[in-house]
Amino acid sequence: MKRLCTIQHTEAEYFGLMEDHLDGRNIRYAYFRPFTAGGMLPTTSIGFDGLVLLGAGPYGIVSGHILPSLAHELRLTRTYLAEGKPVLGIGLGAVILAVASGGGARDAPLRFGVETVTRTDAAALGGHLPQTMPMTYYLRDMPVMPKGAQVLAQGPDDTPRIFTVGTNSLGIVGHPGMKRGMCEDLIMEFEDTPEDTVGGLEALGASQVGIAEALTDLMVGIVARAGWM
Repeated sequence: MKRLCTIQHTEAEYFGLMEDHLDGRNIRYAYFRPFTAGGMLPTTSIGFDGLVLLGAGPYGIVSGHILPSLAHELRLTRTYLAEGKPVLGIGLGAVILAVASGGGARDAPLRFGVETVTRTDAAALGGHLPQTMPMTYYLRDMPVMPKGAQVLAQGPDDTPRIFTVGTNSLGIVGHPGMKRGMCEDLIMEFEDTPEDTVGGLEALGASQVGIAEALTDLMVGIVARAGWM
């Protein structure tokens, strides 16, 4: 049985539709919530088979309200990478992964919507990355690719949306299992919200079936990449 150290940055953002796929593979995950009173983060990777860095709503790394636990998370991510344990970064978590692995981050405004992501290599994730798929984004800032990273998928503007680090780590600049209710809760949780939230929610609602369908194959690739099966 594999066990994942999962860092959650807001009440609203969690694995979402990804949970059923992890549960079905008997992959366990422990949520750590540093934003709660007394919330603590691990200092080592002992007892875990991988690290997951979830999205962070309106928090940023180089702009806006800086993620309060950023320094600790960068140290922890570097520990996992140095030990060869997989790291999965989702949303702002992908930006943290890029920085921790020697890349960087650039400022970008808080934004929310659904876009079509297109793979750059038919063999990506063992052939389990769909050629195109809808991807929800709700984040601030963007990653700068570390040396040696491979871009597996791009957005409409040809910038990275899915990228690899090392042999088993993966960054996804979006949330592949986002539910509409999660974004509704994010909007209510913070005063700092993206422009046109109504349009974003409508687009997410219309894309929910396509997101779920694409996630079925994508999760096969993610789990294989990380070595969690």
